[in-house]
Amino acid sequence: MSNKNVGVIGLGAMGLGVARSLLRAGFNVHGCDVRPEILREFEQDGGIPCANPAELGRRVDIVLTLVVNAAQTETVLFGENGAVAAMKPGGLVIASATVAPEFAVALAARIEAAGLQMLDAPVSGGAARAASGEMTIMSSGPASAYALCEPVLEAIAGKVYRLGAAHGVGSKVKIINQLLAGVHIAASAEAMALGLREGVDPDALYEVITHSAGNSWMFENRVPHILSGNYTPLSAVDIFVKDLGLVLDTGRRSRFPLPLSAAAHQMFMMASSAGHGGEDDAAVVKIFPGIELPAAKQ
Repeated sequence: MSNKNVGVIGLGAMGLGVARSLLRAGFNVHGCDVRPEILREFEQDGGIPCANPAELGRRVDIVLTLVVNAAQTETVLFGENGAVAAMKPGGLVIASATVAPEFAVALAARIEAAGLQMLDAPVSGGAARAASGEMTIMSSGPASAYALCEPVLEAIAGKVYRLGAAHGVGSKVKIINQLLAGVHIAASAEAMALGLREGVDPDALYEVITHSAGNSWMFENRVPHILSGNYTPLSAVDIFVKDLGLVLDTGRRSRFPLPLSAAAHQMFMMASSAGHGGEDDAAVVKIFPGIELPAAKQ
């Protein structure tokens, strides 16, 4: 295998950035997405669009799945026109959706039974780091899988953490990351809502907090969405309904208490049920009563 033919399934905020990073590194990048306009944009960047995952699988040695959840992963790999059945023996799937660890373990077993290999490799860093090739990858899998994709990982990530040979470990670490991310976004929204209720200038509040001990990466990154009144989704409310749900499922299986995760999950559930599920995750601030949020800036 040449390993220069790489496929990206899911050209969303993260996937399109990954595809562009691979193109810059000189790979022949094939892409698949349900949105024709995204495929046209990808083709203009130099990518090779594919009609479905099976067509992509036939053309490449390595497939990256950057879809939303386990159900989409199942569909693109094993559904009608799925990639796995079309791939050449010895190929590799880099599975990067945020999923339950036990799903990652079972997925790897099925992929290996088909004569392929898998890397359990969830990602973090947002659209900006995906576009610059500086994502963080939390990975686990056999050494032989890493050997197949070293140049691919170098092209798309600033940090690749190798967390062991067992599939599922990468997904466990990603779920813990999502616990913190979701709680920090919810706490940031609560803090800004209290500031607005108390009449504090929101721009001044943001300036002070980002230079004080109460700051977090999520506060610094998400609060500008609130200040600008722009809730165009980069990561949506419903993503954290799903991801914090996975966190709580993990806690239930271990009979382990997760009180902050549960509270944050309820906040995102409230925002989703109020009709904000497709908006940026900072829209969780909209659940608070009696505050006047900044209007969208032109």
